[in-house]
Amino acid sequence: MPRRTGFAHLPLHPGRAPAWLFGRMTRLAREITAHVVAERGADEMLRRLADPFWFQAFGCVLGFDWHSSGVTTTVTGALKEGLKGLEHELGFYAQGGKGLTSRKTPSEIVRRCEELSLDPAPLVYASRMAAKVDSAAVQDGSQLYHHTFFFTRAGHWSVVQQGMSDQTGTARRYHWLSESLHSFVNEPHEAICSDTRVRALNLVAAEHDALRRASVELAAGPPDRVVDLVRRHREAADPFRLPFDTGASPTAMSLEMPARHALMLKDVDPRHLHTVLLATYDRAPENFETLLGLPGVGARTLRALALVSEVIWGTPASTRDPARFAFAHGGKDGTPFPVDRATYDQTIDVLHHAMARAHVDRSEKVDALKRLSQFAKATDPRPAI
Repeated sequence: MPRRTGFAHLPLHPGRAPAWLFGRMTRLAREITAHVVAERGADEMLRRLADPFWFQAFGCVLGFDWHSSGVTTTVTGALKEGLKGLEHELGFYAQGGKGLTSRKTPSEIVRRCEELSLDPAPLVYASRMAAKVDSAAVQDGSQLYHHTFFFTRAGHWSVVQQGMSDQTGTARRYHWLSESLHSFVNEPHEAICSDTRVRALNLVAAEHDALRRASVELAAGPPDRVVDLVRRHREAADPFRLPFDTGASPTAMSLEMPARHALMLKDVDPRHLHTVLLATYDRAPENFETLLGLPGVGARTLRALALVSEVIWGTPASTRDPARFAFAHGGKDGTPFPVDRATYDQTIDVLHHAMARAHVDRSEKVDALKRLSQFAKATDPRPAI
């Protein structure tokens, strides 16, 4: 039975992905989806999209804003565009979208089901009920304006949709998954993502020149030193608080994203901090370069591939602090740094060629990517807290 897997609250920010970025997002979304489906099947991709933490990490590696409302509409749009021509091969389909396009979802489902000789009625009903519940039954002040419906040949589905509140300046994203929904009206969601407000740290302000110099010195040092400093900082701030404990029930996940643009220490789990430090990848074994077919590859590309590989092959726990995945390629608005186009293109090429290889050779490439995703974790000498 289906269920609504949860929510996400996000700050409303204006702006859209420029064409040069959206084209790359489309290609990378296609490659990531192809690898997930090849490795674990189309239903697994539905589960990933129903997880608000994974979805946010997905948006981060695609290079959009790490936290804003636009990640929902832009990421689902890039995925829908990227699937064109591959839907039947993958057995994975995307319908709907933003604004007027969302209202075409039922007719799009019917047309697609006619191609597949599937009964569209259950899918159309699920689409309409999910939208009705989140637009009418959930009185949270958010007006639904985006609805994307994903499904497989087996008739399983997931929904990613979003409403916004002009009064609070936030958007609320809703996630649904068919395989675990028992009722459309009794705790149907899978997850929640919310907006929280704290003071931002402006590292480009003149008064923070000393801090900038210290940050550069720290970043150039051993990763262990940085990780240890962050651990002690968090423990001193609140020694009794376990990091990234959302307090949500195991059946309904909740993700809260801040209104600020700046990434802060609290946004990255110190257990995973070393995975975003370039110094970590300066020590990567040379055989990664050979296995990935990238002689002379730099630390930036290895970091991007490691983070993208975690999104594809990692466990749900590895995406519980999605902000760190913004360090794969950067972000549209320059946070944590401007999108690194060269590294982005290399990531797409590596994933594409790994998928295009013959089965045996592809297995070796994929195994190398999996090991790379584990390499950074293995470099942390401290026990998890």
